Amino acid sequence: MANLKEVRNRIKSVSSTQQITKAMKMVSAAKLRRAQQAIVQMRPYANRLNAMMSNIMSFSDGQGAEAFGKPTEKKNPTLVIVTSDRGLCGAFNTNILKLAQKRISEDYSAQVKNGNLTFLCIGKKGYEFFKRRFPNAQYNINYKDIFAGLSFEKVAACADYLMTEFSNSKTDQIEIFYGRFKNAGTQFPENEQYLPIQKSELPKTDSKKSKPDYIFEPGQETLLKELIPSILQSQLYKCVLDNAASEHGARMTAMDKASENAENMLGELKINYNKARQEAITKELSEIVGGAASLAG
Repeated sequence: MANLKEVRNRIKSVSSTQQITKAMKMVSAAKLRRAQQAIVQMRPYANRLNAMMSNIMSFSDGQGAEAFGKPTEKKNPTLVIVTSDRGLCGAFNTNILKLAQKRISEDYSAQVKNGNLTFLCIGKKGYEFFKRRFPNAQYNINYKDIFAGLSFEKVAACADYLMTEFSNSKTDQIEIFYGRFKNAGTQFPENEQYLPIQKSELPKTDSKKSKPDYIFEPGQETLLKELIPSILQSQLYKCVLDNAASEHGARMTAMDKASENAENMLGELKINYNKARQEAITKELSEIVGGAASLAG
């Protein structure tokens, strides 16, 4: 009977866990619809702005272009690590962190050793991961809680900080690592260079006719001074929205799989419970029959 009690406790425990995973799946599905709608609307706009910015920067030579487009030596890089605040979303965070770690080992090992690498963490999981592995690096966690009430204003403040650090030469290379959303079942880690701005490839011909003749209104310097920061804010916001949608999609998929596994486990436990119960009943019947036979004898 002790065996029966143990199986009953396990069935109760798995049933409770299944209720939690089903509830988390429903919550993630509701959040995913809103997050997916936001990134689907934002991505074409942001991508077009980025292409326009790269194109203009390639043929502009003013101070506005020089401030964010000048090549650097990557001596003081900053890595923006966008992850989630919570786990239970499969390998979503792990894939982003592995991509960032691979990038660090390939290109920034010297900067880590010298303490010149800075992590700006959006989401708690990235900070917790790298703080253990690179204690000598510098960490900025002022924007760690952006996902608690996500808004464009919060992301824009982070983008403004990054642009200020780059303009003041406190950092000379900024890269973003985040989860790119494809659909509810597919997300993959992405790495983008944020600053300096990557310029479009110039035409191979050396003819002056190949250079476009832009007309700037109200003026090149004024326009670039206002336009570039706005586009960079939108670019970071797009990455954060991508990551938010990816997180909810990954969690919904993970909780769906967990609920399915719990259902399979419950089936096996119920079979084991019925077998144990049958064995107990058979044993009791055998004892009763044996006792009756000895009384009759």
